[in-house]
Amino acid sequence: MNATAAIVVTVRFFASLREVIDCDGEEITLPEPTLACLRAQLAKRLNAEQIAALSADGVRVAVNQTIVQSETALATGDEIAFLPPVTGG
Repeated sequence: MNATAAIVVTVRFFASLREVIDCDGEEITLPEPTLACLRAQLAKRLNAEQIAALSADGVRVAVNQTIVQSETALATGDEIAFLPPVTGG
């Protein structure tokens, strides 16, 4: 059987993203171990403004405290953090 087992990851939102999402984090079950699947699951739960905030230019994603690209594979127990753009002054 080639079915991929579901995985459970912890998703965290930081700084301004935490304010927009109105949540600092949650556990999410994913049917596929990919960031694309995570984004699809989040899109089912969030409103248009929240989705736009997570998709904005400069938003970075870290898996287990390492900044990653969108093709990164995930595993049960991973922590995925959405980090807003850094602004300076």
